[in-house]
Amino acid sequence: MMKITLAKSAGFCFGVKRALEIAHKAVKTRNQVCMLGDIVHNEDVVRSINKIGIKKTKLLRKGKDKTLLIRAHGAASKTFKKAISLGYTVVDATCPMVKEIHKIAKEAEQKGYSIIIIGDNKHDEVQGIMGQLKKKSLVIDCIEHVPLNKIKKIQKAAVVVQSTQNFEKTLSIIKVLKEHVEQITIFNTICQPTRIKQKEIKTLPLKNDVMIIIGSKTSANTRRLFEISKDLNKKSYWINSINDIKKSWFKNIKTVGITAGASTPDKTTKKIIEYLSRIK
Repeated sequence: MMKITLAKSAGFCFGVKRALEIAHKAVKTRNQVCMLGDIVHNEDVVRSINKIGIKKTKLLRKGKDKTLLIRAHGAASKTFKKAISLGYTVVDATCPMVKEIHKIAKEAEQKGYSIIIIGDNKHDEVQGIMGQLKKKSLVIDCIEHVPLNKIKKIQKAAVVVQSTQNFEKTLSIIKVLKEHVEQITIFNTICQPTRIKQKEIKTLPLKNDVMIIIGSKTSANTRRLFEISKDLNKKSYWINSINDIKKSWFKNIKTVGITAGASTPDKTTKKIIEYLSRIK
């Protein structure tokens, strides 16, 4: 029988739990609740939100007697203003740690800093950070894509980081920025839950024959966990449900380590553990 070890940090982070609590409360106390996109990056969670009656919309129309729920990843300032101008009641479920990044970036811009964001350009959180600023910010997703020609022209820069970025890769980008920007202030805004998850994933792959990382393929923080694990243990597999599991992965395997992304429900993880415990 395989020994299965679940990471202590696996599953929902504080920000996701809080957003879901706000969503459930909004449905009970507000009329016609809608969102611009998914509350978090997980299909099971999205389905559960749809079931309780929260609608997903692409465009804001007349908002009388309607409520707009701002997702955990946050939104641009203009989204709030537009919703209010159209008559929506706005309920903000943005993660407080993401809100702190918004505050830091806005204050730094007001002090005359050019803003550099280390993160994934198309990610909802990064779009939300960019949407707080009056001037266009520079987004860097990896050390290979550091635009030295643009960096060298910046005299005074403030750096913020997408909350779920890879800690080690972020440090390598910061090192390059420090070499080329004359005046630079660093705000390493990777959130504490991400740091804890990444710290734990640096040991589990070394202690287990196989690693299972559970989460949606749309989840940035889950992808980072998988990348770190894969570097340490080639038998690391990223799955979203039981359907993704191949029994061949566990042939002659004695130990399995499991972790789950910040938007992965505990019930999903429990189902997978129960399934794995039955594999012989």
